[in-house]
Amino acid sequence: MHDTTFVPFTEEMKKDYTILVPNMLPRHFKFIVSVLRTYGYNVELLETEGPEIAETGLKYTHNDTCYPAILVIGQFMQALQSGKYDPHKVSLIMFQTGGGCRASNYISLIRKALAKAEMEFVPVISFSVLGLEKHPGFKLGVKHLHAMMYGILYGDLLMSLVNQVRPYELNKGEAEKLADKFTEELAQEVGKGHKIKYPKIKENYKRIIEEFAKIPMQKRKAVKVGVVGEIFVKYSPLGNNNLEAFIVGEGAEVVVPGLFDFCLYYVYNLLSEYEIYKKGKAKYPFFKFAYKFLLKKKEDISEALRQNGTFEPWTDFNHVAELGKSVISTAVKMGEGWLLTAEMLELAESGAKNIVCTQPFGCLPNHIVGKGMMKPLKEINPEINIVAVDYDAGASRVNQENRLKLMLANAKRNLDVAENKVEEKEPVTV
Repeated sequence: MHDTTFVPFTEEMKKDYTILVPNMLPRHFKFIVSVLRTYGYNVELLETEGPEIAETGLKYTHNDTCYPAILVIGQFMQALQSGKYDPHKVSLIMFQTGGGCRASNYISLIRKALAKAEMEFVPVISFSVLGLEKHPGFKLGVKHLHAMMYGILYGDLLMSLVNQVRPYELNKGEAEKLADKFTEELAQEVGKGHKIKYPKIKENYKRIIEEFAKIPMQKRKAVKVGVVGEIFVKYSPLGNNNLEAFIVGEGAEVVVPGLFDFCLYYVYNLLSEYEIYKKGKAKYPFFKFAYKFLLKKKEDISEALRQNGTFEPWTDFNHVAELGKSVISTAVKMGEGWLLTAEMLELAESGAKNIVCTQPFGCLPNHIVGKGMMKPLKEINPEINIVAVDYDAGASRVNQENRLKLMLANAKRNLDVAENKVEEKEPVTV
């Protein structure tokens, strides 16, 4: 049943409405936007930033609402009130998985904000594979999703390569510039709407990796810092105050698990529902096929990375899940669920023992599977250096960065001890 403020996005609206997309992963979402444009939608990715977005969000939602929701609503409302768009020719879109938290509740929060601003006539589209709401003018087919899948894989590969090159590049900004070039080129290619030829996709993987391998880099050891947390503040520069740029600015290498792993986690949970609760027996074979299909797509990129030999390949998702099972049940699947814990173990195993756990205000699941799991993880691996950083509308950026600097100081000292550059001393308390 729809809520009372539900306004459908109609076929007529498709002709002249602009669909605004909130920004979580700028590079990945450019691929998604390109695909939607190919199929006749006028889509615009919002790339606004600044503290006024949170301030705007607080005007139109309760101040106890989770921080990512405040930012998404703030970005939407700021755009609608900017004068750049005709509110009567605009629609908003929100990505949903059908689970708890942001996946289900943001739509109603956005509609409440619109009603408060007397703009309840603005349609809010639910972008959902499960078809949680019906919008006659916005329908996702297999072709759309297939193209978007490759956009996510391209985005993950470019993100991974930029992070592995950026701290060491001799010519600052070269990795980002190359990634921007590939994003523009490949977004157009993915968004052409033509039949996707997988051999060409695999050739593109190889070409991307080879081009990044040509970037001149320093030969030096750097602290590796993994980033986990609630999906929005984990990825969004708006949500985490440009966390990745700050870490790189301190001379460290950032390691961020890809968005594709979250997609695998989603399908894995559908399989678990049957295996644990015997739910969804009829759909189980389909989800099992889909899971194997997606695993193979990730493995193909990892194999391309191995063959080149310059960069770290990706960890098989089944192994990530097994790591998580050693400390947490796969039945824990609200929000980022068991995946967040498993990612911390995988990061530590792959050499990124220094981990930032991004904690947005109001995110109960994230505090349980993130901050709540820090003690057992440290008991398993005493070398793990985890710092939980809180993000909310009233948080001090200076305090956040000071905590990060203390964590990095400990990490740098540990690295120097490992290389016998300094004597071991007591760590600084974070």
